[in-house]
Amino acid sequence: MEWQPAVYILANKRNVVHVLVYYEIHSDMYEAITREKQIKKWNREWKIRLIEKENPDWADLYLTIHR
Repeated sequence: MEWQPAVYILANKRNVVHVLVYYEIHSDMYEAITREKQIKKWNREWKIRLIEKENPDWADLYLTIHR
């Protein structure tokens, strides 16, 4: 199996992703899972700031990772 970077997408079981507005690429699955757990503890305002720092227009980033 060829190595692929792990991609973290802000989502959860209750929210289906309709527009991908933020993601992170990690070197391995464990790093991605650790980051996911960290972000899940954040409050909503912090998550919104994180998204707006990287994607202020909330553009759909799906095509930037789907090749």
